[in-house]
Amino acid sequence: MLSYQHAYHAGNFADVHKHLTLHAVIDHLLRKNSSITYIDTHAGRGLYPLDAAETSRLQEYRDGVIPLWKARQALASEPLLGDWLAALASAQSDPSRLTHYPGSPWWMGHRLRAQDQQWLFELHPGEHEHLSQQPFPAAAQRIHGDGLKGLLQRLPVKTPRLCVLIDPSYERKEEYLEVAETLLTAMRKARHAVMLVWYPLLPAGRHRELLEALRDGGLRKVWYGEFTRQAPSEGERGMYGSGMLVVNPPWGLDERLVAAMAPVVAHLGAPGSYRSGWWVEE
Repeated sequence: MLSYQHAYHAGNFADVHKHLTLHAVIDHLLRKNSSITYIDTHAGRGLYPLDAAETSRLQEYRDGVIPLWKARQALASEPLLGDWLAALASAQSDPSRLTHYPGSPWWMGHRLRAQDQQWLFELHPGEHEHLSQQPFPAAAQRIHGDGLKGLLQRLPVKTPRLCVLIDPSYERKEEYLEVAETLLTAMRKARHAVMLVWYPLLPAGRHRELLEALRDGGLRKVWYGEFTRQAPSEGERGMYGSGMLVVNPPWGLDERLVAAMAPVVAHLGAPGSYRSGWWVEE
């Protein structure tokens, strides 16, 4: 099934949570000079104009990135969130106006160094066509193909360090276990990699299949963070929250994100909450 297009949801609260976490991880990795390979298994378009037909239809960014953007001056002193908002401004042609929301390829790629490389997988032909038109650095390889399979085929990488984002649509219920199986296999091939996985919080609770499969599979050093916008309601089908897993999280990640997510929760409205900690310790 290839019907999902993230443009309908670009800049929503889950994107804020996901990309703030990714930004924090990359910020830590860049403290060392050794080279990094970045892999994005479900890259999407890379950059989303907020006035595009798809994005304008649902306008989910209005309850996501927009409140934070409007408060960016007040939030500028926040160590992580302020830096994330400054990076977001740098993605605009006019830094004073939010006209585009950058997807994960940009958040991974805008600080690529000469010694780094980036592989962007996208299976949807239309989304890959959009991705191919984005002005990414020469080190960014755009691959039309299955990102989960592509990840395993390219391990181990030649660089000393590896950072992977796995961010599927979960249109099929089987994807939760497919992600778990891929992650378990990938970590056997690259034990020291930093792997990030996004998952939706839905009333059906299928994300627990993913979490339990990783724990039962023997994976260690798995951290989680969950941003809940509202309590799940019986009979409803919409996403009520966003989850992130980080395998081999950088030291101090939890503390930085707890501090950054507090104003995010406050600006995106009650009754939101954020919780985090070890899913599986070392």
